[in-house]
Amino acid sequence: MKLVLFDCDGTLVDSAELIHETMLRTFRHFGKAEPTLAQTKSIIGLTLDIAIARIDGKPHADEEAVEMMAYYKSLFSVVRQDLDFREPLFDGIKDLIETIGPRDDLLIGAVTGKSRRGLDMMMNTHGYADHFVVSRTADDCPSKPHPAMVTECCDATGVSPEDTLVIGDAIYDMQMAKAAGATAIGVSWGYASVGELQKAGADHIVHHPSELLPLIG
Repeated sequence: MKLVLFDCDGTLVDSAELIHETMLRTFRHFGKAEPTLAQTKSIIGLTLDIAIARIDGKPHADEEAVEMMAYYKSLFSVVRQDLDFREPLFDGIKDLIETIGPRDDLLIGAVTGKSRRGLDMMMNTHGYADHFVVSRTADDCPSKPHPAMVTECCDATGVSPEDTLVIGDAIYDMQMAKAAGATAIGVSWGYASVGELQKAGADHIVHHPSELLPLIG
């Protein structure tokens, strides 16, 4: 039995515009310099308070970062509705999930910096709740690259890290996978460069979801 753990933002769904617009409004509300899209993309995958602190040039999440996180969360669904922002699946993801979802030799899960509410919304939007049997979010575990999201999914399913694949687009995904003892697979269609993924420890790089099938086995 293998466990296949997917990151969400930048791996399954393209949520950069939605996240960036919400981040812009948050920083604007607190009278701070608005982040660039590149800055926003660089923190996608981190737990939100840490992500906001990084953009704001702080080494750690302080009380203000926590306050900004709360404001961001209050805005997220509003931005989604106001501007009709969506989190579309990347090309090829639908076919991949529909191919591996029914298999009896695999378990599929999600490890994400999203909140539990955000993950549930994404899963329900795309109809994948039944395929993903385990998940850990920013509400459940320390921020990536801490290995807890992976190790807790392994414990919950009874699958060892050695039989686990972590698929993600961020350096934090690769670092998390290696720290947990799992295989790290970087995807090039997300928000980090191939070079950054390789430097972070990626065991493999794929350029289209179909290329994951031979690696999954």
